[in-house]
Amino acid sequence: MQLELVSIDTLGLPLDGVYYRPADRAPAGSALIFHGNCGNFYMGPPRFLPPRLAKLGLACLTFNRRGHDILGTCLGREPVGGAFQLAAEAIEDNRLAAEFLAAQGHSDPIVIGHSNGGLLAIRHVADHPATPAMVLLSAPGGGPRSTWDLAEAGLLTGHRTDELVAEAERLVAEGRPDALLQLPGWWWTISAASLLDRVQRTPDAIGLAPAVKCPTLYLKGSGEPEKMYPARAFQAAAGGPCDVLDIDGLNHWYNGREAEVGGLVASWLEKTLPQLGPRS
Repeated sequence: MQLELVSIDTLGLPLDGVYYRPADRAPAGSALIFHGNCGNFYMGPPRFLPPRLAKLGLACLTFNRRGHDILGTCLGREPVGGAFQLAAEAIEDNRLAAEFLAAQGHSDPIVIGHSNGGLLAIRHVADHPATPAMVLLSAPGGGPRSTWDLAEAGLLTGHRTDELVAEAERLVAEGRPDALLQLPGWWWTISAASLLDRVQRTPDAIGLAPAVKCPTLYLKGSGEPEKMYPARAFQAAAGGPCDVLDIDGLNHWYNGREAEVGGLVASWLEKTLPQLGPRS
């Protein structure tokens, strides 16, 4: 592979990432990879998938949204990161990343998203109907009840959801949208504005599904509950063909199973898009 560090301008924090290209041929297409909540481009699927994709002849962009990791101080002492993420900002970041690929001559990339990146992938593909294929990796259902669903699983707000939402509303009304709230579950801290944004503006995977016309692979661990990761509901509602893979013993981050998941994704893409494949 050929690797190039890139930085994509936004109105705020730049999007840093890596642009991969196959070293042995001109790309036969391209792929855009979206990381999950509090993730980044150098861990999980955004790290282990690009070598597989390059073997298929794909150029690939992995990048940090402005809401990457949990907290950071990248350009000074002002905190940034996943604790401050907003849905509209994430959607814009993904659009800017696609525009970067288009400027390299790769319009209409395959879209791959892990966890919340999968939910954002659904929104992106619904907005970009020329997308040739989409891969969802443990994508959640999103929608207006998603914060409460996560809380039932012991994440985010846990048993304090109503209390913390009320506190976030108070802080925003007082003009303190960036005030941080401590959470009883992962991801441990969130700004008042980000929590309210989650409650009010999280995309709805099933509501968006009819607008997804391209072939989709929805892969998840068999232990990831359908209520939170609604593979079959998405399959039933999708406007195009959708294959579902439940993998036994697979955790949400695919730890120790990277080669297996990478192989499954590559095989599905090669079957779905005949122009792709290893060079003979």
